[in-house]
Amino acid sequence: MIQVKRVYNQRGADEIRNILVDRLWPRGISKEKPRWDEWMKDVSPSDELRKWFKHEPEKWNEFRKRYKNELTSKKEDMIRLKGIEKEYGTLTLLYSAKNEELNNAVALKEILDRMG
Repeated sequence: MIQVKRVYNQRGADEIRNILVDRLWPRGISKEKPRWDEWMKDVSPSDELRKWFKHEPEKWNEFRKRYKNELTSKKEDMIRLKGIEKEYGTLTLLYSAKNEELNNAVALKEILDRMG
């Protein structure tokens, strides 16, 4: 099972393996005490795509297409994420965006879920 949660939320008992999937370090989070097990910034959208999207709802569908296209060159990372899900049973993708419905972690989850 893959979950998506905001990095600023309290870590839940159901969060077995947390992976931060943002390119930038979240504001206000201590580097000495991160709230995740691993930071996989390579699976986050490119700076160019992130800056273009700006979490504007009208760009969501196009963002998802472009992000999926970017991830085609990250096959090893995608296989690794699916392996983490399989090994731990639950994988939580963490993001820092304010928008809880339109963000890269949501799009990444959709893509990972389609991988089977």
